[in-house]
Amino acid sequence: MLGSDGKLWVVKFQNNPQHLRVLANELLATRLAAAAGLSVPACDVVEVTEWLVSHTPEMWLELQRGVRQPYAAGLQFGSQFVGGLMPGQVVDYLPEAQLAEVRNLAEFAGMLCLDKWTGNSNGRQAVFERRSRERRYRAMFVDQGFCFNAGEWTFPDTPLRGVYARNLVYTGVTGWKSFEPWLSRMEEMPAETLWSVAEAVPPEWYGGDVRELEQLVEKLLLRRSRIRELVTAFRDSSRAPFPNWNHRSTAVVPQQFPELEPTRRFVM
Repeated sequence: MLGSDGKLWVVKFQNNPQHLRVLANELLATRLAAAAGLSVPACDVVEVTEWLVSHTPEMWLELQRGVRQPYAAGLQFGSQFVGGLMPGQVVDYLPEAQLAEVRNLAEFAGMLCLDKWTGNSNGRQAVFERRSRERRYRAMFVDQGFCFNAGEWTFPDTPLRGVYARNLVYTGVTGWKSFEPWLSRMEEMPAETLWSVAEAVPPEWYGGDVRELEQLVEKLLLRRSRIRELVTAFRDSSRAPFPNWNHRSTAVVPQQFPELEPTRRFVM
């Protein structure tokens, strides 16, 4: 949708067939990712008027068995369309050779931390943008609607949830340093940041039950200390996503004392 600000927005409506709370999930997780320094589109609350819905023939949901219903007017979630109105190329799949050359490929490790922290129950989604005259693509992480287990707002952690489908994006991971600076930013993220992000969520996106939103934030604050544990479970899974992880490290200790020849008996 073209906004009144002249920018192009991808809009999720309150009566989408997934769940009402996916709008809250999108805003919360996307802004937490941005606070950690990850590449996500700008997002905001978008108002869609009743007049616009009634005068736009395309604003109908196609449901099962041919049932149709109009989109709901009101406050919706908006994510700026990657690439915007500028000429360029945006794709959701790249061949292996081009994927390996993505400019910010290391950020997949950082986004993994975000997905584990927020309990993303879907596979990690990303699109790849290349501006005119650029050779290499840049990844942008989109579709955070199934963080917090979609509409459940629970955290049924399993190793293979919230991960990207192709291991190639993780081949650069050699240890915990590969997750920096994003991992530390999440672990040390101030509580004020989380509460500020939560306050921006319109009450109608979660049924107006403020206590449930507060409980979600409190769980997120506690889960900051579990991110490494959840990443480790993925590392040790049968998928073996980090083939270059250096499990062992050696250190040379300088000799401080001369070696003595063993004695045959103890002399008093």
